[in-house]
Amino acid sequence: MEMLQLEILLGLLLLVLALLSIHRFSRGGGRDGGLPLIGHTVEVLANYHRIFDLLLEKFQSQGTSTVPLWIPGQSYVFTVDPANVEYILKTRFQNFPKGERFREKFQPLLGAGIFNADGAAWKSQRKTASFEFASRVLREWSGSVFRDHALELARIVRAAASNKTSLEMQDLFLRMTLDTICNLGFGVHLGLLSSTLPHNDFAAAFDRCNAIVSFRFADPFWKLKRLLRIGEEGDLPKNLATVDEFTYNIIRKRRIQLSKENEDLRARKKDLLSRFMLLDESSSDAYLRDIVLNFVIAGRDTTAATLSYFIYMVASHPDCQARLHSELLDFDHSSRQHEHHDDDPSSMESFAKLLTLEALAKLPYLHAAVNETLRLYPSVPLNFKGVASDDVLPDGTRVRRGEIVSYVPYCMGRMESLWGPDAADFRPERWRAVDGSDWDFNSSPFKFTAFQAGPRVCLGKDSAYLQIKITAALLCRFFEFRLVPNQNLHYRVMATISLASGIKVVPLRR
Repeated sequence: MEMLQLEILLGLLLLVLALLSIHRFSRGGGRDGGLPLIGHTVEVLANYHRIFDLLLEKFQSQGTSTVPLWIPGQSYVFTVDPANVEYILKTRFQNFPKGERFREKFQPLLGAGIFNADGAAWKSQRKTASFEFASRVLREWSGSVFRDHALELARIVRAAASNKTSLEMQDLFLRMTLDTICNLGFGVHLGLLSSTLPHNDFAAAFDRCNAIVSFRFADPFWKLKRLLRIGEEGDLPKNLATVDEFTYNIIRKRRIQLSKENEDLRARKKDLLSRFMLLDESSSDAYLRDIVLNFVIAGRDTTAATLSYFIYMVASHPDCQARLHSELLDFDHSSRQHEHHDDDPSSMESFAKLLTLEALAKLPYLHAAVNETLRLYPSVPLNFKGVASDDVLPDGTRVRRGEIVSYVPYCMGRMESLWGPDAADFRPERWRAVDGSDWDFNSSPFKFTAFQAGPRVCLGKDSAYLQIKITAALLCRFFEFRLVPNQNLHYRVMATISLASGIKVVPLRR
């Protein structure tokens, strides 16, 4: 039976390849090279595990800021030109939506949520989320939640330092950020940083779904695989079932809870799920499910990735780690004297209390180190946009309706034309003003694209910086991190960047 399925699949693949190639060349599609019939399919699939570096090599070797690629059924245009990025994200925003092709690929995971929506649906969710993120109550609550969870993580690190054992930090960061987004977003306490480090089926299934739907952009045969339920597409339904069971369970419990509370208690709800429910009590469970999962990918994956790469970078650069510790130590001493704190200076708990939004602004080297991490390892390394109608980018590149245009933050951070001859180096000092007298964090968002720009600029930017800096400050104040040797510290290709095998370090107590 399996052999018959494979024979049918092979025949269908050949037919589809022929039809798609005929359609492509009938539209004058040979402009971007590639092999007859299959385009760049072999090259893309062979290099999929390092796709961001493949694109970087193309930009560098071709000496161009725009690179076209195609696989049967889809033509792509990749760019690292800030003028093109501004044109796509701002000037001609309406002509570069997420698009039907993007939505179709990510629909199983993100549904009609804010990251997968266009038009009225996107505007409605954006307006509501923007209002909630601007709330002073939410901002103050988030700082408290971030400090509490960072302390939970730091206690695990302290125990490892005492026992002289290594830790896999990415797993800890993912646990922490899932805990915090579930707390802030849905009012749920998962306890993933408890001493037993419990396994979480939802997190594992969510990551698997993310990887599968991301691979659809490189795989011209994903629809056939979905039809026949083979390969990674065959794994998707069972993982989605796990994700949906977790999500719908949260929604059902929250509906029951809200139905039993009076108006005063309901009005004091802080979590985003409750706020969305109360704003429109007719919202379906499916609509709320999509909102929940979009906030998970925004609040969990991105922040955990940045913290993981931050630890990688500081552990790889002892001089940077030493300077960070010096800045934090000075901040600790001066803050305690100014506030007349008599707490034990070796106490992580008392130090965490100092890490307010206003106080963190006094740590420019920390901010510069975080920015350098985001420059080289942006949370979303490649950002796709559809093309609604034929257009011409500022660099003269023609794009056609139905193509996918993508700016590539991972490559932009490594372009010497944008950042100088040391673009590939981790150097927080590059964020100093030209005369070296002060720090300058006002780089154009169309050059430093870690948080997008234009109408879709990241609503959670300030919140992300806050959690990253609270956690990084607490860890770097009390611990030195050394990399476990002989690790494969390579990224895993998903919608958000992450380390394929995590990152192991040995923490030492300062």
